[in-house]
Order: sequence, then C-alpha cells, then structure tokens
Amino acid sequence: MDQPMTELLTRIADALERLAPPPPTPASLAGHDAFLWHPARWTLEPVDHVSRVDIGLLKGVERQKGILLENTLRFARGFTANNAMLWGARGMGKSSLVKAAHAAANAAHAGSLALIEIQREDIATLPALLDIVRPQSRRSLVLCDDLSFEREDADYKALKSVLDGGIKGRPDNVLFYATSNRRHLMPRDMIENERSTAINPSEATEEKVSLSDRFGIWIGFHNCDQSTFFAMVDGYAAAFGLPIAPEALHAEAVEWSVTRGARSGRVAWQFINDLAGRLGQGVEGAEVSL
Repeated sequence: MDQPMTELLTRIADALERLAPPPPTPASLAGHDAFLWHPARWTLEPVDHVSRVDIGLLKGVERQKGILLENTLRFARGFTANNAMLWGARGMGKSSLVKAAHAAANAAHAGSLALIEIQREDIATLPALLDIVRPQSRRSLVLCDDLSFEREDADYKALKSVLDGGIKGRPDNVLFYATSNRRHLMPRDMIENERSTAINPSEATEEKVSLSDRFGIWIGFHNCDQSTFFAMVDGYAAAFGLPIAPEALHAEAVEWSVTRGARSGRVAWQFINDLAGRLGQGVEGAEVSL
C-alpha cells in the first residue's frame, strides 16, 4: 500500500476514535442499596429512596413471606439460594415483598445486598448486566417486575440462558427475582393456540412454558378473602395511628372494596390513603407499590 493511502487510513481511524464515545466507567455497587439498570448508557443509576413497605405490614401472605425471606437471608449470609418467581393475583404484594425482603436482609446483614431493577423491555440485555455485576464483591438481587412474554417474543431466550447458566454459569453473587401475573410467563390463549395448531402439541410450547421451570422457587399469590382484607387495613391503620374505631374502619373498607370490585393489598392501601386524607393525616415515608 502506498504512503498517501496509509496516511489517509490513519487519519480516518484517528477521526473515528475521536467520534466514538469513551468506554463506560466500570459500575460500582458501593454507596447505595438499590440501582436501576440503563442498558442504553451502560450504567447503574443509584436510587436514593426505594418505594417500599415494611415487611411486617404485608398481611395475608405469611407463607410466601417466609419462603422468600428465608431464601434472601440465606443469600445475604453468603450461602447458595434459588432464583424465585412470584406469580399470581394482581395487587397482592409480589414486588412489595421482594423489596421488603431485600430491606430485611440488609437490616440483618448490613449492606450485604444490592437491589438492581431491570425493565421488562430490557430483559435481552440481562447477560450484559450480569457481566458487569459478576466481578463485584457485593451480592445482588436482580428484580424484573411484571415479567411476561407475548407471541414472537424471543427475549425469553436471554432469560432462559441466564437461568440455565450457559457456558459462563450464573454468577454466584447474583439472584434473579421476577414477578408476573402469569404462572408460565405467557398468556393461556397463546399456549392453547400453539398446541392446537402444532404437529406435535406437546413440543410446540415446551421451550417457552419450561422457562418458568428454571426458577428454583415458585411462590403463588391468590385473591384474598374478607378477613385477610380486614387484617391488611387493620395493620395499616394501626401503623399510621389513624383515629377510627375498628367497626367503622371495616365498614368503610367493605364499601371501598365493593366499589373497586376487588379485595387485595393494593386496594387496601388505596383505601388507607383515602381514609388518611379524609381524617387529615398523612402516611409519609410509606410509599407502596404492590
């Protein structure tokens, strides 16, 4: 190659290097207990205040609470634990329980766990996130809230690879927790349609349906009855010192649930917010996302 051409290619290469963005600064999990994953910027954004509720205020899910808390505490102590999927009825505290268990684990073992939230639409970047977290000395819980997959959605393959471990294996310092309204992470009509049109129905959806099998722990959440609903509103009312007699509290809670057509932790929390406002009180410091 002649000299002018070599010089031209060198100048082009230098120009491209100047235009290219600088390499991302290695992420650190120090200094904060929670982070948001931003794959476009290749960064973990620290979260100063996590919207969560104390684990003692989560009523009607005692069994679910015990399972997830024990698993999380074991992981915080440095032992092995299982990935977990929390599935079932809306508004029954699935994501709240994950955040509450994380807080309880850090209270028992100061600063042991970082909570990293990944959005559903970014699930394909999960392997990249794990590559960032893998060399960290601190252990992490990666949470994907409201996870599900639709037809022609191939992102589940990235998650399946992570749960299976792949060649690299799942990092020992990471657990993956997901919440979903669907037990198998895909709509029932999609499962039934693919089975009915397939040459081999038993194999048509096996790859997608089996994704949920790769979670070591399944925790189901179901609609609550009236006594559990009362326990929820009683717990909130007592925690925030609302001046109302139990009989009046229950009567108003029933009316509220009837107008909403449902009983759940979310409905109980919405009722308490309304009641506290009417009583001229607040529920500061207890932002809840059920």
